Formats: sequence, C-alpha cells, structure tokens
Amino acid sequence: MTHLTSRTTMRAVACVAAFLASAGLVAAAPAAGARMPSGAVSTAAADPGHPAYDNAVSDSFSDTFADPSVIRGRDGWWYAYATSDPLKAGDPPGAMHIARTRDWSSWDYLGTVFTAATRPSWATPTAGLWAPDIRYVAGRYVLYFTVTDTTLNAGDDSAIGVATAPSPAGPWTATGAPVVPPRPAPGGGFLWTFDPAGFTDVAGNRYLYFGSYFGGLWATRVSADGLTSVGNATQVAIDNRYEGSFVVRHGDWYYLMGSSANCCAGPATGYSVFAGRSTSPLGPFVDAEGTSLLTSRVGGTIVLTQNGNRFVGAGHHAVFTDAEGRDFIAYHALDRNDPWLTEPFGINRRPMLLDRLDWVDGWPRTRAGFGPSDTSQPGPTLASGLGITPTDPAASGFRGLADGPEDPVGGDTALVHGTASTVAAAASGPLHVRLDVRGDEPLRVHVGRDPAVKVTVDLRGGRLTAQVDDGSEVRSATTGLRALPAAAWRTLTVEATAQGLTAEVTESDLADVVARATVAGPVLPSAAPVRLSSSNALVDNVVVSPPAADAPTLAPVPEAGALLEAKEFDSPGLDGFTWVRPNPAVTVSGGSLRWPVEGTDLVGGGNDASVLLHNGTPGDGDWIAEAKTRLDLGTDSVRNYQQVGMVAYEDDDDFARLSKVAIWNTRQTEFGRETAAVPDDPDGPTIYGGAIIGTAAPTLWLRLAHHRNAAGEHLYRAGTSRDGVTWTWGATWTFRADTNPRIGLVAHGGASPAATAEVDYLRFYGSSWPEDPGAG
Repeated sequence: MTHLTSRTTMRAVACVAAFLASAGLVAAAPAAGARMPSGAVSTAAADPGHPAYDNAVSDSFSDTFADPSVIRGRDGWWYAYATSDPLKAGDPPGAMHIARTRDWSSWDYLGTVFTAATRPSWATPTAGLWAPDIRYVAGRYVLYFTVTDTTLNAGDDSAIGVATAPSPAGPWTATGAPVVPPRPAPGGGFLWTFDPAGFTDVAGNRYLYFGSYFGGLWATRVSADGLTSVGNATQVAIDNRYEGSFVVRHGDWYYLMGSSANCCAGPATGYSVFAGRSTSPLGPFVDAEGTSLLTSRVGGTIVLTQNGNRFVGAGHHAVFTDAEGRDFIAYHALDRNDPWLTEPFGINRRPMLLDRLDWVDGWPRTRAGFGPSDTSQPGPTLASGLGITPTDPAASGFRGLADGPEDPVGGDTALVHGTASTVAAAASGPLHVRLDVRGDEPLRVHVGRDPAVKVTVDLRGGRLTAQVDDGSEVRSATTGLRALPAAAWRTLTVEATAQGLTAEVTESDLADVVARATVAGPVLPSAAPVRLSSSNALVDNVVVSPPAADAPTLAPVPEAGALLEAKEFDSPGLDGFTWVRPNPAVTVSGGSLRWPVEGTDLVGGGNDASVLLHNGTPGDGDWIAEAKTRLDLGTDSVRNYQQVGMVAYEDDDDFARLSKVAIWNTRQTEFGRETAAVPDDPDGPTIYGGAIIGTAAPTLWLRLAHHRNAAGEHLYRAGTSRDGVTWTWGATWTFRADTNPRIGLVAHGGASPAATAEVDYLRFYGSSWPEDPGAG
C-alpha cells in the first residue's frame, strides 16, 4: 500500500491505493433519455467518416502528454491540453501544452499556454502548472489549472488558477488571483488543491470541482464568467481516495468521475478511473451498488482500468462527444515497457490515449469495460451526412442558407433567414442533428414527417422546446435556458429514436447540459429533408447523422468453472503449503486459517512479511484462485496498513498482492504490484504501485484470474466480492514469461491495534480468459 506523503516530485510518490469497480457489477436501469443501445460498436477498421487512430494518440508530436483536457473548437479542430512536463525527453518543462488535430492521428503542436512573462503573477517561479481543464464560458475560452506553490504563503500551498482567451489556441491571460486559494490543513500545511474541472448544470449554474488525496474532492459554485468562486465548497468524495475529477450529465444523472491510486510509479502504476452519480451536481454521489463516495468503505464504479496489454496507469481523463453523439474518453497511461521520460524514478512518460466511452446500464465504461485499446480503432468524427460541410454549412448540402459573418474563431458561418432545407432527405428512422447556434432570434429544427419533429431554441427568450406531431396528437416539452451574451455560441443536439425525442443545449459541448427537453414515446421520423428556420440565427458545424450506438452489454469477465483443487482449512496443519518466513502464530481451527496481522510488509527493502505459498498452484492455462477472508478493520480510524490478502508471488521483489487494507481513514481493496523499476533490468531496483478493485467489507471474497498471452507472459486479473456471488473485476498485472508465480496468502501491514485475519478456504477453478479484439 502507499503512503500519502508528498506530491512535489511530479506525483512520483505512490500516493494511495487505487480502486476499481467491476465490469460485472449489478447496475441500475438505464436513465431515461440515455442513448439507445441499438447494437455493438465494432472495433474493426474505421470507415472514411471515422478516421482510424492508434494509441497512444500523442506519439507523433510528444513523448508525454499527461492530464489531458479536450474541447472541440468552433473551427473544426479538436484541441488538447496537457500538464507541464517536458514535451519530449531532454526538453525543459513547458508551462502546459496545447496541440490540435482533426483526425487524432496527425497533430499540430501549438506551443505552451504561458511563457515566463505571462505565467500567473501569484505563482512562484518554481511552481508547477498542472492539470489544465478547458471550457467555453459565456463566449470565451476559460482554462483552469493547478498551481503547486503560490506567493501567498510560505511553503507549498497549491491553488487553482484560471485564464481566459478568445480562442482555444490562446493567447491566454491569467487572472490576478486564484479562483480557489490555498486551503490550510488541520495540523499545519495546506490541503492538496489540485486538478480542477469546470461544469455547468442544467439550470445554468456554474461549478468548479477540485481536490486530491490530501483533503478529498470538493465542489464550489463559481460566478457567471467562471472566474470567481462563490460561497462555501461542498465535499463530494472522501479524502485518501480520488483526484482528477471530471463531471458530466447523462440522462437525468450527474456523474462524478475521479482517478485513484498512484499516477506515477513507472511500470507499477495502477491509476484508474471510477464514477459515482447523483441527481444533484453537489452529490451525494453513489456507485452502481449504492455505495457513497464519501464513506470510509468508499465506493466507485469502474470507468477505466488496465487490461494486461502494454498500457498501465490509465487515468486523469476528460470526456468529450463527437459530431454523431458518441462519447470518448481521453486519458494518459504508461507503456509498461517504456515508462520513464527521464531516468528511472524520475519523470514518468505518460502519453495521451483515446477510447470510446460506452454507457451500459446507466454507467460509463471504456470500450464497454474492455479498457485501453492497443489496436486501430474508429475515431471521433466531425463529419456529416447528406453532403453537408459542417464547418461551412452554406457551402454544400443545404438550400436557402446564406453566408454568415466570418467568426473570429470558427471562420465560416451560415445565416438562417427564412427556411433552409437539406438538398437530400434524411433516411427514415432514428436521426441525430447537431449544430452550433448563436443570435437573438429563435432557431427551429424540423425533422421528418409523420411524425413531424420540431425543436425550438430561443436564446433571447430563454426557452428550449421539443415537439412531436403525429397528426392526431401534439406532444411537447419546454424548459428554461439561461441567457448568455448574444455573441456566445451554444451547441444544440436533437435526437429522435425509438425511446423518444431529446433536445439538449450545451455550452462547452462537454456533456455540460444546460437545458434538456424530452418527449417520451417512439419518435421515428419518415424520410424527409432536415429544415432550419429563423428570422436571423447564425449556425455553424451542422451535422446530420444516425445516432451513435453504445455497446449493448458489458465486456465478458472471467467465470469460475470446474473446481480443480481446494484447501478448506477444516483440519489442523498446513499440508500442501510452504512458508516464506514461517509464522508460528498462524493456526488452523474452527474451519479457518487464523493469522494475527503482522507488523511487517513485503514492499520495499524490508521483505520481512510471512507468505504462505500453495504448493499446488496450477501452471499454464486459464484458471481462477479464490479465497474467502475475514478481517474487521472498522471504519474511519487510522490503522495503517493492516490487511489480509492473496498474492501471486515470484519472489520478494516480484509479486502482485490483492488485499483488503486500511489506508488512513478509508478501507479499500488494493491490487498492488512490486516489480523491477526498469523492465529490461529485472535484477535492478524495484518499485511498487497499486490499483483498487471493489468495495471493502469485513468478509470479503478475493479472486485472481490467470492467463498466459501470446508472448508467454502471465496475466493476473483481480476480482472481489462482498457476498461471494456478485463480483467486481478490475485491473490486470503482468509477469515476465520466464517467471513462475505461485499463489499465496498474507496478513500484515501493522500490528496495532491487534487484529486476527481469517481465511476460510483457498480454491482453484478452471476458467476461460475473455478475448478482447482491441487489447493488442
């Protein structure tokens, strides 16, 4: 387990155990109005409208591009921003980086956000500028960022800064003071005021989320321009668990996502992304099992975690939506074979990756739970059907659209004066329309006939109306829309499906829905042109397409088959086991192995913990090891780092340990890995990091699923259960092909207060490792 000590060395210290919730969780029903799961999404080669990309997407212009944030510019480019690491090995650190792309393969590097002359005046000269978060607020671009040290106090006193620009490329002007100032910590020092994320709710209220392990995640209201915090902040996730927050609205829910565990432990990095949801942007947020993100046995449903391919430590993400309404997740990860930008234990090499984000049973899952891809994938699209040129709508695809005024950022625009119609008819059936709109006059979008769909956005009047007319009945819904400056763009999305009609308005186009109107019941328009009508509205980036389809089901997970071998601990003695450092205090009685928790550890150079290895661990092939454990660690109190668990053990410097563990005031399940810091030097210095699996409980079932890949490497995927029936499957760790790990049991981490762990059995089952066509 990891110790929360310092983050001043680029987060290289492993800060806290990370937590994964499973692709096998029992989840709630889909939210009303969520995207229709009309079929699986292919991982085959991309079509011309969806240019293919390969991870890591930033490799063409950088060695590392960590903590990415992404926005669609009004000019037809995607813009990406990254933290202040050196862009390439040997470079000096940059003051946050900007790059842009149209296809996620070819990039323009645009330089840094700040120069030495334009850095925030209140940041010390040596302060790090981390974790940018890009938004479009009231007609201009707003960038939030972390400043690790300010001139306001002695010592490291992190704060959240903010800058504005007329375009996503800059130039950026920082404000004269933090939007969230340093926060004194009880007992001295300052809380970690890191990792900002802006958001606007459906009522038009603006928020800023921030925080990290030391202090937890918080949310504060901010002013209409996004530059000033308002009122008191609200804690939304417990300390010692999450950082890197990001919030989206999907259907009727607000989803708080955060990264957990160590971001920067080279090949042992276990960073992962989790989510909770709430009907309020201020929480309380709970996971798919109903567990709060504020409780000691902290909850979180898996969004993204490593799957055994070359990428580990997948986290600190951003979510964005392409022109067809398909969500994507941008994040950083490490190539476990090339994890260091500089020397070992220096700066981690964390390039930017991209993958599809599916909504399955109401929860966001990266590639439906498969995790990071390592083969070519269909990328985000900015293209339209019906012959429309999205970035110049008046140029093709429409009759009756006039050229609008040149936009300083977006370039060509189109003027709707009267009624404009697509030259070609949209096909009958589900339809998706997406466009940017601005101006004082209402804009109406007409889709299909029988039924006829009409959506009206009235920016000046502050109304969004969705209407369905099937000839015998008119059904409609209207909601309010907060006023913005007339020059500010909004994004309008209209989607007609078998589930109903949904109209949404966003500002940043980052799932920040500021108005939503829905009409329930099937709405499948017949073939007809798409019409736009207004007396004087401007539009841009117009797209007409079929709706995007999420994967209908979660990725498969390991399943236990026939029982291969079992040790039930129903008779005295430990036949079939071998000790590493025998512990005479361990006994077998009452049908359980009883093990007083040791004040020892396997991590680091001490190597003084006892390990009870099973002699009959299966060899090659697919199998699952399962142990039923009991250890009541209570809640909330600090009893670092008492644990009971199961380990895949090669030796004291090469193991993967799955434990229920006390980490400060939290109780978590950690799947930790100690391995060589330099993959090519297995006998060199070691490093430790962890990922987290499911929610902890006094009685907890543990599983390790084993597989050997085409290279002969051993893969171990961790699963946990609180009832022995419903399993949460999480991260995968990999061992070299020339190793032969054995399964063992451990109980250590701290002898105070005295506690005895119990293990009821250790069983081995046959299994089948699920195939992932995109894992590489």
